[in-house]
Amino acid sequence: MSNYSLSTRVCKIAIAICFFSVQINAQEKLYPNTFPLDQVSLTNGPFIKARDLNIKTLLEYDVDRMLAPYLKEAGIPVKKASYKNWEGLDGHIGGHYLTAMALNYASTRNAECKRRMDYMVAALKACQIKNGIAYPDWGVGYAGGVPNSREIWPAFKKGDFKAYRTAWVPWYNVHKMYAGLRDAWLYGGNQDAKDVFLKFCDWAIEVTSALSEKQMQAMLDTEHGGMNEELADAYQITGDKKYLVAAKRFSHNQLLTPMAAGQDNLDNKHANTQVPKAIGFQRIAELSHDDQYTKSSNFFWETVTSNRTLAFGGNSRREFFPSTAASADFVNDVEGPESCNTYNMLKLTEGLFREQPDAKYADFYERALYNHILSTQHPEHGGYVYFTPVRPRHYRVYSAPNEAMWCCVGSGMENHGKYNEFIYTHTKDSLYLNLFIASKLNWKEKNIALKQETSFPDEEQSTLTITAGSANFTLMLRHPSWVKEGTMQILINGKTTPYKKLPSSYIGIQRKWKKGDVIKVIMPMQTTIEQMPNVPEYVAIMHGPIMLAAKTATERLKGLVADDSRWGHIASGEKLPVDKAPIIIEDNTSAIPGKIVPVAGRPMTFAFANEKIINSETLVLEPFYRIHDARYMAYWMRLTPAQYVNYLDSVAKIEGEKLKLDQRTVDFVAPGEQQPEVDHALRQENSRTGSNADEFWRDANNGGYFSYNMSTQGLTDLSLNVRYQFATVAGKKFEIYVDDQKLKVVDHIDETRKHGFYHEEYLIPAAMLKGKQQVRIKFLSVSGRDTAPVYRVRLVKNN
Repeated sequence: MSNYSLSTRVCKIAIAICFFSVQINAQEKLYPNTFPLDQVSLTNGPFIKARDLNIKTLLEYDVDRMLAPYLKEAGIPVKKASYKNWEGLDGHIGGHYLTAMALNYASTRNAECKRRMDYMVAALKACQIKNGIAYPDWGVGYAGGVPNSREIWPAFKKGDFKAYRTAWVPWYNVHKMYAGLRDAWLYGGNQDAKDVFLKFCDWAIEVTSALSEKQMQAMLDTEHGGMNEELADAYQITGDKKYLVAAKRFSHNQLLTPMAAGQDNLDNKHANTQVPKAIGFQRIAELSHDDQYTKSSNFFWETVTSNRTLAFGGNSRREFFPSTAASADFVNDVEGPESCNTYNMLKLTEGLFREQPDAKYADFYERALYNHILSTQHPEHGGYVYFTPVRPRHYRVYSAPNEAMWCCVGSGMENHGKYNEFIYTHTKDSLYLNLFIASKLNWKEKNIALKQETSFPDEEQSTLTITAGSANFTLMLRHPSWVKEGTMQILINGKTTPYKKLPSSYIGIQRKWKKGDVIKVIMPMQTTIEQMPNVPEYVAIMHGPIMLAAKTATERLKGLVADDSRWGHIASGEKLPVDKAPIIIEDNTSAIPGKIVPVAGRPMTFAFANEKIINSETLVLEPFYRIHDARYMAYWMRLTPAQYVNYLDSVAKIEGEKLKLDQRTVDFVAPGEQQPEVDHALRQENSRTGSNADEFWRDANNGGYFSYNMSTQGLTDLSLNVRYQFATVAGKKFEIYVDDQKLKVVDHIDETRKHGFYHEEYLIPAAMLKGKQQVRIKFLSVSGRDTAPVYRVRLVKNN
């Protein structure tokens, strides 16, 4: 546990923190339809267990290490070294942690969470003051921990983006602390946090004040989190229109304009770069009623949830939105939907629901909450999940406290502290029951208290009881989309209440409610099948809103609990052949649900009956969120008997080639993709990126180059494997280096132009590798020619 006494120097600068009784219900000021978190308490069930385990996990982290980047950049002595934090992104985790402390304090009154929250705010206030004194030309109001801030921001302010572009997403980094400070006030009632937040917003306005609109839009090409959201929040807090103007300046037209026109331009875009932008669009629309922002945020949500989302609520692969043609990557790759994306999609969903309380938003929220968010916490040690693969028979890996500091560790810290946020909402005299989660509500405004008792999804019902008070209001009960028309039952004090609403709607019941009233909702659940978007031969099995999956093995789970390595968040264990995975053989997809039957005495547990499953012994289906420390089946190949022979032969051949290359691979990088390039310490000059045939590439021109650090694992018998495309390489000539030694002159001047990807391998002399754990692979343009576009770079074993 941290020593909570700041250095004398810091203490002299910091101002005493206000006691929690001031503004503890502050979140009502930004989100008027939500209840203060202390008015909604979780009772029994998986969510309170996850929340309490998360608090225990959070308190294992060291606050002084969280604060070190901010103190360091402000020139204040640090008490402890900062977390490893994915070198170059130091500081991003601190804002998430501050939000988590505020959320859990507001929900549980945990004194230790409050103490840590207040301690962090005091230190950040001291940093902000010191930055203003030490760096008056650029640092007034700055409260960030971006590495090399003293080089990046002064040049940036003058329109020189060179240091900004070589740093790792500086605005994304500081955005996390903007959100943390806002939340320390919003949920934790800390008035100093509000003051620091607003001054930090003023800094963002000042540091960008000299930039033209063209420069602003160029700047926004780099991931910047939800900066437009934070500035919109500042506008709502203060009413000062300068913040709304700034929020619009921080809105990326590359996404805003096409989305407002109903055009989906998301193919091959980094997913979690886009979702926070849309959250900001929604906040601007909510506060300014600007039609362009309204249309853009609504269309973004519709196209992502309808066309780009898997059955469990997640989206993206390798962090990017795939095109229709590339959607099979969900099966082929192991870097499945990213937890951060769903964290942000839920935030966008809540915002849209505030403006229009439509049941479709609650339907999506429920599905993503149960199947993805709840599944991303380890049920024993509390570790967080980055990628959720749906490749048949693969697995997830988990973080460990004080080690892996991924982005999804940061959002994971927050996820499990706000399960009580959306169960109930209110608008005027209407109370919305959005989620069927065991809980209690103390609606102070109406002097009404109620409890919801349920073990959903283990039972198909929920019971609400008014436990105190009486008042006139309309109870809006959600009719879930997954309950068939005419099958939902509502009983009030034992008597059936008729209704006319269809699935995915709210049923309004207006009356004077009083202590002792009991509302029972019965919601029969059905088993259904959902096809993978754009990959019809793969299906997921749903029971109500819950995705069912099956454990297949618990062996060979390499890196199950990740270390601090740069690629520890990827489940890098052996890929098992998809053609050897369980396959459902069925002529009629709609017949599959009827052949899935409950297992007696085991709630939400099912088995296949009279269904032909190839490559399988007995499999048990259960909620995906209950499966951990195992390989699993989340999506299933479904073939007709006729398809089985022909299709499987072609799949087996392709799989064999892919797996053989994977087994030889020591390290690889995907040029043009943000995270892999950062992970491999990209250096470049006169280099471009793009995508072609749904694959990303990088090249260099005019004497330019690009290079990556790649691991050799200490091996010396290696080759360099490079992926090219025939149609794009003619006329190219370039050199490849291993460290500073030339490996190969590649001459594609006479290359025959035809379509298709292919690999070339270049044997690396052992002397170039001897005694090295990593080497830098460099592609250099020469003779006035461009390098070929490079699609994949691998170090591979020769045997």
